[in-house]
Amino acid sequence: MIRVRQVRVNLKDDNLKTKVALKLKISENDILKLKVVKKSLDARKKYDIHYVYEVDVLLPFEKKILKRKNPDIFLTPDEKYQFISTGEKQFKYRPVIIGSGPAGLFCAYLLAENGYRPMVIERGEMVEQRILTVQKFWENGILNEESNVQFGEGGAGTFSDGKLNTLVKDRNHRMRKVFETFVKAGAPEEIMQENMPHIGTDLLCKVVQNLRNQIIQMGGEFRYNTCLNDINIVDGKLTSIIVNKEKIACNVLVLAIGHSARDTFEMLYKRGLLMESKSFAVGVRIQHPQKMIDKAQYGGNFCLPPASYKLTHKASNGRGVYSFCMCPGGYVVNASSEKGKLAINGMSNHRRNSTNANSAIVVTVSPSDFGHSPLSGLTYQRSLEEKAYQIGKGKIPIQLYGDFKNHILSNSFGQIEPIFKGNYNFADLNEIFPDYIIQALTEGIESFNTKIEGFGASDVILAGVESRTSSPIRIVRDETFMSNIFGIYPCGEGAGYAGGITTSAIDGIKIAEAIASRYKKL
Repeated sequence: MIRVRQVRVNLKDDNLKTKVALKLKISENDILKLKVVKKSLDARKKYDIHYVYEVDVLLPFEKKILKRKNPDIFLTPDEKYQFISTGEKQFKYRPVIIGSGPAGLFCAYLLAENGYRPMVIERGEMVEQRILTVQKFWENGILNEESNVQFGEGGAGTFSDGKLNTLVKDRNHRMRKVFETFVKAGAPEEIMQENMPHIGTDLLCKVVQNLRNQIIQMGGEFRYNTCLNDINIVDGKLTSIIVNKEKIACNVLVLAIGHSARDTFEMLYKRGLLMESKSFAVGVRIQHPQKMIDKAQYGGNFCLPPASYKLTHKASNGRGVYSFCMCPGGYVVNASSEKGKLAINGMSNHRRNSTNANSAIVVTVSPSDFGHSPLSGLTYQRSLEEKAYQIGKGKIPIQLYGDFKNHILSNSFGQIEPIFKGNYNFADLNEIFPDYIIQALTEGIESFNTKIEGFGASDVILAGVESRTSSPIRIVRDETFMSNIFGIYPCGEGAGYAGGITTSAIDGIKIAEAIASRYKKL
């Protein structure tokens, strides 16, 4: 087959086969088979919105077409992922993975698929029970610190938009492996084609359940409501771990703990695991009517999928301000994981059919703001979350943007109806942040208002605090993906090596490959 790129199809002309034939300068009848590889929407010009396709085509005279030397037409490459196992060392004990977010699940999947029989330790509940626990928390505000929006099977990404887009170059086809595995577990097949694919919280829960069952069928094991309490080290090497006060012999440990496992970070730091402080971002989550975003991005074309946006600004104080985790047709959710502290996130179902769009508007912070000690970023996050909890009286603190600018407590909503998962209270969000954050947020929203009309309207709804954009810590690892303690493999977003579902899953695959390069399968 040959691959054809940059095939433009207008919204009113959905005959893709005709457009491919025109690009190849052949008859439609010559096309024996056509498969869509990628599909993206180009809405940069409101008067010329169109889809751009990349397709694989089977023709009876492919060599003749390839002789034309068109950069958009070439032989279909081999994109099959290959897992290579070259390890010669024998395991003493089966490998253990801490955490069942995307990094942990995909590390476990690849190991199980290739005969390594991993054990997955998860402090929270399996996803079916976790859904019920989170729903109850949103209704009554009673937090389970071990199983919530941050902790539990599927990780923090389960209660999100399920976005899979990433800028990572997929030279080794790991991302393709991730998408194929998701589809095998029940995700929509369209994620293989879309330029900005997403699954949605409602579908992700079932996908995670299916991934677990597949891992078990291939020889893996899961233990839930089981927290990593301690690790034992002899002569710089891992010898065992303590979970729920039970000692488990272990010499290969994957730390896919997620960015919210603060107690685990503290324990690992005390045990001598090398860590370093890193930059992240904090801010608020903003809500607009989805129709407003659609109009700004599409003009009058409302037959298209709910529109998204990506915005950046450099404030006068030098801070970067940007939109993060934009959720078309979504919800703002209480994503707390510690009592007395409050954090929020955004979430969408697969259809993205709520009436509001939301995204985080965040400001970069660095060790110069909170200290260079490896755990100082955690302290900074906790201080903001504690203030958010206090001013919201245990509920999500919210404020209209016009009142935020004027430091006035809101007392009613404007034209925009609030959409939250979790209870909320009016509060002055200025009380959460230092002045440099407030200044940058205000300048950023005012700048974004010049790009999307109504973005900075006075009745736009803000909520706080968005503090879990990424891990404030990086656990140091070497070229073999191992930490300074032999046998420990830091992995995923919590360890500081990923940002989002796809990159976390890819990092999990990398760790599985690293283990297979050293050890034989069980």
